[in-house]
Amino acid sequence: MNIRLLKASEIECRVQSVKKTKTSVGCILLLYKDARVDMKLLDETYGPKNWQRTHEVINGNLFCNIEIWDEEKKCWVKKQDVGTESNTEKEKGQASDSFKRAGFNWGIGRELYTAPFIWVDLKDGEYYERGDRIQLNPRTKFSVKSIGYNDDREIASLQITDNRGIVRYDWVSHMQDHQKLVSKSEVAVLEGLINKTETDKKKFLDYYKVDKPESLTADQYKHAIAVLNKKNATT
Repeated sequence: MNIRLLKASEIECRVQSVKKTKTSVGCILLLYKDARVDMKLLDETYGPKNWQRTHEVINGNLFCNIEIWDEEKKCWVKKQDVGTESNTEKEKGQASDSFKRAGFNWGIGRELYTAPFIWVDLKDGEYYERGDRIQLNPRTKFSVKSIGYNDDREIASLQITDNRGIVRYDWVSHMQDHQKLVSKSEVAVLEGLINKTETDKKKFLDYYKVDKPESLTADQYKHAIAVLNKKNATT
């Protein structure tokens, strides 16, 4: 079973640093999830009784094991990872971090690793300077309003708002059509037209110098669809 992609409401923003440039003051944001999201997705995907969590100390480091019941093999399948200490609660932080890291091994939230660089310009009152340090005002918060993914489970669009609901970061992947490959749904449409028009698939692929439909670029796909639709209209 594939664990679904994270919803915007399940993703939080964390300020990595606040910096001053020649023209502005801004902050770098990171996307993360908390351990409750992992529990929710494990329950949702495998069922509350079909996964289990244990911890063990190996060479002085706290590891978490997440085991999923494999009904076909009739056994538990385990994935493990180590945690790092929290700045506040050492043991609890390690336990939570190791659980989330083990969850990443199962695919929970792995898409967060594909996030773009997130820089937000700060306004007066959203930060303060203390000596040579710049810190974020504790009342300044950011949250994910919307997020979109491509067929490779990578983040393709992202919108972040502040605590007043104002959009402060709006990003869409601008991969050009001549670089972008076709999606799975587009491949299905193409395959359907090839079969419907009784087109020789090998000659078709040879014409575009690819070995499979998935290797077509978006530009090639548009051309191929136009050709096949024209052929379909005359048959």
